[in-house]
Amino acid sequence: METLLLEDTQKDIETAAKIINDGGIVAMPTETVYGLAANALNGKAVAKIFTAKGRPMDNPLIVHISGIDMIEKLGLYREFTEKAKKLAEKFWPGPLTIILPKGDCIPDEVSAGLDTVAVRCPSHKTARMLIELSDKPLAAPSANLSGKPSPTKFQHCVNDLIGKVDGIIDGGDCTVGVESTVITLATNPPRLLRPGGITVEQIEKVIGKIQVDKAVTHQLEEGKTAISPGMKYKHYAPKAQVYLVKGNSFVPYVNRLTNSNTAVICFDEDEKSITGLTYKIGSKNDYNTQAHRIFDVLRQIDKESSINTVYAPLPTTEGVSLAVYNRLIRAAAFRIINSDVFVLGLTGPTGAGKSTVAKVFQQNGYHIVDTDKIAKNILQKNSPILPKIADAFGDDIINSNGEVDRKLLAKRAFKDRESTNKLNSITHPAIYEVSLLEIQEYSDNGFDKFILDAPLLFESNGQRFCNKTLAIISILETRKNRIIKRDNLTPEEAMQRINAQHSNSYYTSKADYVVENNGNFQDVQDKIALLIDNINKEL
Repeated sequence: METLLLEDTQKDIETAAKIINDGGIVAMPTETVYGLAANALNGKAVAKIFTAKGRPMDNPLIVHISGIDMIEKLGLYREFTEKAKKLAEKFWPGPLTIILPKGDCIPDEVSAGLDTVAVRCPSHKTARMLIELSDKPLAAPSANLSGKPSPTKFQHCVNDLIGKVDGIIDGGDCTVGVESTVITLATNPPRLLRPGGITVEQIEKVIGKIQVDKAVTHQLEEGKTAISPGMKYKHYAPKAQVYLVKGNSFVPYVNRLTNSNTAVICFDEDEKSITGLTYKIGSKNDYNTQAHRIFDVLRQIDKESSINTVYAPLPTTEGVSLAVYNRLIRAAAFRIINSDVFVLGLTGPTGAGKSTVAKVFQQNGYHIVDTDKIAKNILQKNSPILPKIADAFGDDIINSNGEVDRKLLAKRAFKDRESTNKLNSITHPAIYEVSLLEIQEYSDNGFDKFILDAPLLFESNGQRFCNKTLAIISILETRKNRIIKRDNLTPEEAMQRINAQHSNSYYTSKADYVVENNGNFQDVQDKIALLIDNINKEL
């Protein structure tokens, strides 16, 4: 498909209006983000939007109008209620979308089969001119590929949609930077479904108390229908994985994590204190600037092919910052790290007695995150990493039941160091992602101290997720006897395992703390009690 790149002129907007009236789709600027527009009364034209974006058909669209008269003239709503009129008089034209039961003229493609429709009147002059010249209400979600950060610049639309749409209008940069606030008046009381440039407080001054839908700050419940755009589980996301960091220790925490493959989204005040690649989104209390910049920053990060992980501070839920929170929580797929909890990385060679030490910490209020168990679970049927493992080690690694053939995988993955590294590059990121989610879950339930039990802690660079590290070592004979008893091996087999691993000095040279465990349980308990006491004094 040829895509016309149009200027913000009357002649080019007339060309765009003709495309709309001929059943085509055009990316247009609005004050919030760029929208991908089609005639809202033409179901076939609207369906083209979903195809171009790769957008699920169960995600409803917003209808854009040039004025209140278009609602009444076309019967877009079944009834334009008094509360709706008050909100329209106060905030239209502007970044507020109102949901009410739909009129008969709205096709199912627009409402995703729902009995309601979302309508707003944009303030951007180009969007309004396009609506007026086409003389049609325009269904227009954000003009990006589905799931990616929304476009706030002309070039963003070009990058995503060239060859997929009939035209793109260059209207400059969007001023608000996040999509419109969405409120439904089809419920009693009214509910905010998506935060934006118009805040809860502003709305309540006009129509009284409203509810904030749980899905604004939390994951949409499984099986629940999205009744507004932007309610899906993961949305607005760059290619890299995004983690939100809450707590008072954001800067020291991300400084432990940064490397050549990470980026940090930060407030202006924190930039100079952060090592590594940073992207500023504005001052801590300048919520409007944060909203204006957030999607552009996520798009900038996408240009850096080496970045695979992004850390960002968890925004507040005050005023316009609620919109930034809502967008980032979805970009992060609800991954939140608590920077204020204490994580002690536990490692050491096989047979050193790490499990015994972990139990002592557990008795002292630590939650144990067992990466060995996690490693087994992430290889279960339907795990998202199985296709990657099949690509790396052969399709026959996955048997007819969809499960990993563990013996065959071990044979291929451990035949040489290169193959082992290939497997680790797939499994380690997944293991630590699950580990961080487990820490998040238990910190939400009151735990503030954790053991990250990881035999390959240093080899996998897992120490970056830890405040401190502890190595458990033991004399050779004790290790050998433990392995023989634990795994039912011969002395020769036990020594083969020991010789395949690092020496004690490898661990002692890297760890913050070292405990020798030679089989005297009371001695180990005493050593750990002293260590816990020292850790508590440091915290």
